[in-house]
Amino acid sequence: MTTGTITTTANANQKPADINMLDDFFFRAMLAGVGLALITGPIGCFIVWRRMAYFGDTMAHSALLGVGLAMLFDLNIMISVFVIAFTIAMLLVVLQKRHTLSADSLLGILSHATLAFGLVLVAFMSWIRFDLMSLLFGDILAVSVSDLIAIYAGGALILAVLIKLWRPLLAATISDDIARAEGLQPELHRTLFMILLALLIAIAMKIVGILLITALLIIPAATARRFALSPEQMAIYAAFIGVCSVIAGLFGSLNYDTPSGPSIVVASVIFFAISMLPWQKLKTSLPSARHKEPTS
Repeated sequence: MTTGTITTTANANQKPADINMLDDFFFRAMLAGVGLALITGPIGCFIVWRRMAYFGDTMAHSALLGVGLAMLFDLNIMISVFVIAFTIAMLLVVLQKRHTLSADSLLGILSHATLAFGLVLVAFMSWIRFDLMSLLFGDILAVSVSDLIAIYAGGALILAVLIKLWRPLLAATISDDIARAEGLQPELHRTLFMILLALLIAIAMKIVGILLITALLIIPAATARRFALSPEQMAIYAAFIGVCSVIAGLFGSLNYDTPSGPSIVVASVIFFAISMLPWQKLKTSLPSARHKEPTS
């Protein structure tokens, strides 16, 4: 298994074609990262609009518990992570209705609890060898052809459903009352969005790791918001910025021998920092959800 960094060695008299910089593993990593960025861009826009960053982080942390349970009961890892992430999301909704704790307190408890339980479960299974760093920070260089199929098939499904739900989700993001007045069902659409997010986390876990999923969801979308004039434009910009971050991060990892997953996130942070420069402020028609809770 690769360790998440790209290392190349060559003799001085080797031709570039012999070095084959874009080797199979690197090309697969590029395809995987681009495919993931095309999904995280539009999904991340709703996370930014709805102020769900901490919620996404909680679901991402639950992925480690899903991995541990998959190993313990010999289950498919992607399916296990999806089920656990969605279960945590539904548990949060139920607990929130009781009004015993604030949303941010519940998110903090569930986020750290699932991560801690996952780490303890992994530690107990001494008969199974885990690459914990790969789980936490991803191993995009180890992506296989079957992983690529899962990424693009799952990504196509996520984007198709998101396009179908775009209008009702946008209306509910602005106001639940407006959505109900238009004959929509914001609670149902919110649940469907959680399912999409859980599926995305299950797909993205191997690529960027548990701790970096939220960064790839939020940073490109936050960067795109500085320039977009409409919600649809922001989604397209976020996907494009995510793709650029993947390409820049992978080539940065290749040149400087740094971990690939974190390098992708660093590249996206650099793009965000550039967007924060004093550009001329544009008038936008992006949705605002300042009145909403982080998990709405």
